[in-house]
Amino acid sequence: MTSRRVRIKNRLGLHARPAVLFVRASGACSSDIKIQKDDIVVDGKSIMGILMLEAGIGTELIITCIGDDEETALQKLIDLVEDGFGED
Repeated sequence: MTSRRVRIKNRLGLHARPAVLFVRASGACSSDIKIQKDDIVVDGKSIMGILMLEAGIGTELIITCIGDDEETALQKLIDLVEDGFGED
């Protein structure tokens, strides 16, 4: 299990387009992926789960990956978030 805290950087937060990018990146990984905001934990491969987080700019999330490619998966997802999902 590998996890790391990240902060949403893009102005519009984790809305539909970034959520789709996150789900696509997660879906390409074999690891189980969870995202936590406060006490809410959702499946990182579920668009509805991610949208339920209502993660605006500045929101801190914990991304956890469990599986054979957990380190690679985590880095891929962190890079996506830190890049602002290519929006800013």
